Amino acid sequence: MPHTPEPDEDGLDAIAPPQPVFHAEQALLGALLLDPHRLDDVSGIAADSFSTAAHAALYAAISTLPRPDPAEHAKNTKWLDGVLATALEQARGLTATYLHTLVQVCPWPRHAPAYARMVEAEHARRRLLTAAERLIHTVHDAGLPHPVRTVLAEADALAAVVDDIAARFHPRSGVLPRAPAPPPATPDHTEAVEEEQLLLATATARPDDIDAVRWLVPYDLTLPLHTGLWQCLTTLARRNEPVDPVTVLWEAQQRGLLDDGYEPGTVLRLLAEPAGSVGHWAARALQRSLLAAAEHTGRRIEAYAGDPANTPFQLVVGARRALADISAVRTRWQHATRAAPTQQRRPAPAIRAGPPTTTAAHAARSTRATR
Repeated sequence: MPHTPEPDEDGLDAIAPPQPVFHAEQALLGALLLDPHRLDDVSGIAADSFSTAAHAALYAAISTLPRPDPAEHAKNTKWLDGVLATALEQARGLTATYLHTLVQVCPWPRHAPAYARMVEAEHARRRLLTAAERLIHTVHDAGLPHPVRTVLAEADALAAVVDDIAARFHPRSGVLPRAPAPPPATPDHTEAVEEEQLLLATATARPDDIDAVRWLVPYDLTLPLHTGLWQCLTTLARRNEPVDPVTVLWEAQQRGLLDDGYEPGTVLRLLAEPAGSVGHWAARALQRSLLAAAEHTGRRIEAYAGDPANTPFQLVVGARRALADISAVRTRWQHATRAAPTQQRRPAPAIRAGPPTTTAAHAARSTRATR
């Protein structure tokens, strides 16, 4: 094995490290190549904890090969040659020169446990980032047959990663993660707006059904106007006051909802075309709210994990706070999806506050209600 480094031979040690952890990985591997018995002092990491395939292959070889006799190891390179031959099976670009470089760049072999802790911390951050990205991807997967069930399973997998990181790193009091703003999402609310309008109109026509969907809260709806109108409806129903488009409009005026430029006629028309059932549209709104909460949680955790200045326990604190948002909506979803006794509904009154819609348009809304 050569004893002088030749950086241009393979380029592995000439690559600019993208993260400081690259140096920690090199120092750890150098310590273990120089003093293989120090592997006994290293815990919490495995081959997949390393950021490059070459480093992962070297650590796997060091961990699996029988350790050499210290006296013999000081005299020859037999064990190092074996490490290289084994690692080459997984990383073909490795050379003896790079192993020699690793030994040279290790500051203190006795600091191997500290280097391993750095590697473990960076691996924890990458694991959390990957789990958060997977959650966001699942939210946007339009081909899922059961989107809520699948998204909640990914949220549970993310929570399991957080719990594992928490078990590996001792907690510190008073540490909160740096909180960069997550990248803005640009959802398409077209379908949501249409369905929420049907929810509001149907609830206005059938106020007796509002009590059965108490698990839906105003902020599950996407538009401020819809949020306010749902508050008006639930308030009137709770007071046992008359509910129709005019009474809801009056309540909206008392709450200042018309201050943003909404015309009374617009609100009346919005509330005058019921279709389907309150429960159906409410469940659709709650599902969207749950998926939106999951995406926002994923983006928050992605932002935390994307900041290398955050320590593992800071990531745990921030991720658990973010996951609490999903838990709150999840509880309401469980209430919403429980089997409910069949209710007798009074027929919806034929209320019109504007020009009559076409038969085709009304049929289209009824079709959406039964999807």
